[in-house]
Amino acid sequence: MRTLGYRPHFTFAIYDSPAIEEETARQAMLLAATSEVQLRVEFRRVRWFVGPPLVLWLEPVDDAALRRWHASVSAAIDPAYCRLHYRPGQWTPHCTLGTRIIDGRHHDAMAFAGSFDRSISVLFDVADCVVFPPVRVVAEQKLPASCVP
Repeated sequence: MRTLGYRPHFTFAIYDSPAIEEETARQAMLLAATSEVQLRVEFRRVRWFVGPPLVLWLEPVDDAALRRWHASVSAAIDPAYCRLHYRPGQWTPHCTLGTRIIDGRHHDAMAFAGSFDRSISVLFDVADCVVFPPVRVVAEQKLPASCVP
């Protein structure tokens, strides 16, 4: 993720269509973040997308809130404009760990994923709308702390 110069995150949609302007995406993100609070996500498994390129990612234990956010974005912008893997019914909630894993390291990366036996808890406290490449934040919404401990 250092290559992106961007912190760990969840991607809810990627639009390649010129029909989706930055302002449209920004409004969809702000709508999805409305009434939401900081989200603590627990991860216990490292998985991978075969690619190319091979991508390592963390699987959330409970993805109900993430699916709610994804549904909100999908309701605000026609999913037909979205890349296939980010459309409703195709999207896999995940937090990317590494992209562009070189061919000679695929076995090592998959072995690491298979042997992962920890639990990681991460607090996501901001929602962003970005364009890339390179990553450029076009809107950021800080999320308030939850009232529930």
